[in-house]
Parts: sequence; C-alpha cells; structure tokens
Amino acid sequence: MQETDVRRLLINTGAIIEGHFLLTSGLHSPLYVEKFQVLQWPEHTASLCATIAEKFKQDKIGVVVGPATGGIILAHEVGKNLGTRAIFTEREDGKMTLRRGFTIKPGERVLVVEDVITTGGSLQEVIAVVKEFGGVLVGVGVLVDRSDGRASFGVRTEALLKLEVPTYSPYDCPLCAAKEPLSKRGRTGKT
Repeated sequence: MQETDVRRLLINTGAIIEGHFLLTSGLHSPLYVEKFQVLQWPEHTASLCATIAEKFKQDKIGVVVGPATGGIILAHEVGKNLGTRAIFTEREDGKMTLRRGFTIKPGERVLVVEDVITTGGSLQEVIAVVKEFGGVLVGVGVLVDRSDGRASFGVRTEALLKLEVPTYSPYDCPLCAAKEPLSKRGRTGKT
C-alpha cells in the first residue's frame, strides 16, 4: 500500500474528519483521524498492518507492542504478519504498564505500533515500558503521523500516512475565536 492508497482508504471509510476537535493531547485541530472507522473493517486493518509489517520484516522482531486501545488491534495484526507475539500496554493509576502477565524479555527485539501520533507522548510512555523491561526498541510503526515531524523516538519510524495538520493551544485556537463548536471524540465521546 502506498501513502496515496492509505489516504484514500481513510477518507473513503470516514476516518479523516474535518471540524474543530479536542485531541487526546489537549490541543485543538481542524482535522481528526477517527481510526476506528477504518479499523472496524478487518480486511482494511489486515492490509494496513501487513504494510507496516513489511517495513520491519528483516528486523528480527521478537514482540510487537501497542498501547490500548487501537494499538491492541495493530499489534495483533502486525505480530501475525511477522510471526511474533503481540502484547499491549495499559494505564494503571495513570501510568503506562504491562498487565495481564505480559512481559518483555531482556534483550528481546521490540517493534512498537501506534494508530495516530500528534505529540508522541503516549508512544514515549510505551517506549519507556519497553526499556524498563530491558527490551531493545528496533522501530516504531504508525498508521498516521500528524506530528509534522515533531515526534521523534530515536529509532526508525515508519508511518503509512504523514498528515500536515495544524494544532493549536486552546488559548490561541482560531477555531475557538471563530466560535466553532468543539467536538471531543474517542474516549470522551462526541459533544
């Protein structure tokens, strides 16, 4: 899958939405990627994850790790394509951690996957868990990178789609100034 194919797929499934959105990072944006609009289709998810896996097939990955919730699906599908284990991190008492008996062996080669990155904060938390367990971070695979090049993880990062989308602090958001209704999506529900 080429980047143009990924963009077209996200648009056709309604995963790319225009409006005024509050992102998980707390920033505001005129564009939102509702990844579950594409991830609800197993055949699309399989194609996207096969493309991520292809980029890392020569890297001898031992385990694929993704953050709950969207990262669970991605880790599973990418792991299936690479013939590896697939696990996920969760927040417990506000801290990202491995639960459910999941572990990363010291020296194990790890690929971290994520659905959408804006600031990269959640992904940094997952990477910290990998390092805490002594895993070797080999790379990062992402469906959509909307960080405009600001998110860096110190390893090769492969994004299927790079979007250049402005984000604004709530204090200097032109959409707020224009009194555009703010929509909260994802975990917080739509308002």
